[in-house]
Amino acid sequence: MKQKITPHLWYDKEAKEAAEFYTSVFPNSKIKNSTIIPDTPSGDCDILTIEIFNQEFTLISAGPYFKLNPSISFLVLLDTKEEVDELWEKLSEEGKPLMELGEYPFSEKYGWIQDKYGLSWQLMKCLGGQEVKQRIIPLLMFTQKQAGKAEEAINFYKSIFKNSKIGDIMRYDQDKSPDKEGTIAYAQFTLENQDFAAIDSAQDHKFIFNEAVSLMVHCDTQEEIDYYWKKLSAVPESEQCGWLKDKYGVSWQIVPTKLDKMMQDKDKNKIAKVTQAFLKMKKFDIKELKKAYEGK
Repeated sequence: MKQKITPHLWYDKEAKEAAEFYTSVFPNSKIKNSTIIPDTPSGDCDILTIEIFNQEFTLISAGPYFKLNPSISFLVLLDTKEEVDELWEKLSEEGKPLMELGEYPFSEKYGWIQDKYGLSWQLMKCLGGQEVKQRIIPLLMFTQKQAGKAEEAINFYKSIFKNSKIGDIMRYDQDKSPDKEGTIAYAQFTLENQDFAAIDSAQDHKFIFNEAVSLMVHCDTQEEIDYYWKKLSAVPESEQCGWLKDKYGVSWQIVPTKLDKMMQDKDKNKIAKVTQAFLKMKKFDIKELKKAYEGK
């Protein structure tokens, strides 16, 4: 079953290089497809889909407009200390530790690292005997003016997406200043049967959510696109080419599943026509995309 929600990663020119790096570093990974979107405002853009631990990620090279930062990181759940060590060593190549690899109260082996492309990974050994259904969990950190809003956001997302639930929640105690007592130290939640996590952090972080990591929602119908667009979009000036920004600053892409097939066509002329059609859109219009694809 295809993921309903796919993390989408923005690079300046390094998407292809990064895809090759991640699929060499992670076990059970591969590049599923690669194409070029022609003649965009950023020039010709590489776009790739990779699979790590049976989970899809999309990577795009689209210019130096957005920089990856730790506001959305990826928690990787591993079975042994040795797996954590091995992955840490590979991701450390030209990377920067955010929390050093070591033993913590919540895990006997954990570390948080920003890799050489700026993408953040949290590597953690699971508790013994714990069944892991999803190895990589997107983790949203609510910072600056959004700090303290993680629980509100989780409930908001749960109200929008089907097959959703809120899991375990750990809260800050009164002695965890500057974080307010009762706000989220760590929370798990599920949207469309996919696991996510969230934390509040009132520390002096220099980063906030931006478009470098967005969440791509795959829609089968125009009604679905309209539904998610209406529910999520809160910043009109951020609406472009299927992109929107919600009231917490998280970026989403609401895309028709048909677009994937169109953009993987061997006919470069068809891809060019579809590209020129969607570059003019804010919310995607499936009928208009189909007309462009068919040359009408």
